[in-house]
Amino acid sequence: MRLRCAVLDDYQGVALASGEWSVLADSVEVRVVREHLASQDELVAALADCEIVVAMRERTPFSAELFDRLPRLRLLVTSGMRNASIDLAAAGRHGVTVCGTAGSSEPTVELTWALILGLARQLVPESTALRDGGPWQSTVGVDLHGSRLGLLGLGRIGARVARVGQAFGMEVSAWSRNLTAERAGEVGVRLAGSMEELLADSDFVSVHLVLGERTRGLVGAAELKRMRPSAYLVNTSRAPIVDQAALAEALRGGWIAGAGLDVFETEPLAADDDVRSLPNLLATPHLGYVTRRNYRTYFEQAVEDIAAFLAGEPVRVLG
Repeated sequence: MRLRCAVLDDYQGVALASGEWSVLADSVEVRVVREHLASQDELVAALADCEIVVAMRERTPFSAELFDRLPRLRLLVTSGMRNASIDLAAAGRHGVTVCGTAGSSEPTVELTWALILGLARQLVPESTALRDGGPWQSTVGVDLHGSRLGLLGLGRIGARVARVGQAFGMEVSAWSRNLTAERAGEVGVRLAGSMEELLADSDFVSVHLVLGERTRGLVGAAELKRMRPSAYLVNTSRAPIVDQAALAEALRGGWIAGAGLDVFETEPLAADDDVRSLPNLLATPHLGYVTRRNYRTYFEQAVEDIAAFLAGEPVRVLG
């Protein structure tokens, strides 16, 4: 009898075409779930008969309680090599092997700049007006050359965002709790004396930190009020780093000129979510890593992870 495998959150319906699933045909029965299963009861109903689950990033949390309710589960594969939504300790207690895949961070860098450029040149309202027969030119763009880009975080993604900013002729500074002047110097950016200084001095602020206890809610109302009324905030990292209620208030109150978001505390957003109507917000539905190359990597390596597990030699094991 073949094992059963469910591939979750295949929104675009491309999972089966992005990997060589045929190599598993004799031993694994694969099915995809295109719609997001938001409740635990829905997940249990869909996965109760599965020994293998392939999850996409952090779209679906796997808690200790969920592992309790999925006694048949033996292998959980996640895209990427880090997933804060999986309780690895609980997985271990339940005898579930958790494996990851490789992936490129370049698409997130590129989307960060898509948001920055879209905000700076008001691309959405200008394009909408052109299509709808509205006014010919109604906004005045913001120059990137000579403006100041502030980065919260200078890791792999932050450093690449910095280099693009430098290519545009921007003055780039960065801050994080552990960032040193030596590291900043390697990237050719200025180390800000504090987060408050960076927020106050920047025309564009882009968030590139790892979500953790020290970064959750790092940017709140007080921090947003330190930014210039002409400044823009971009977050392609993790939503809880920025206080969502405070950001909504900042946009409604004109504390800042606008924001670009690719991440949200609840995903997918409900159709009536207030975030959808926020003024001066350019938003995308968590597309940072969603590219053809990344998807090929994710699903090809998911197949490899499953094959290795069946052979008794699991690879890319997390935890």
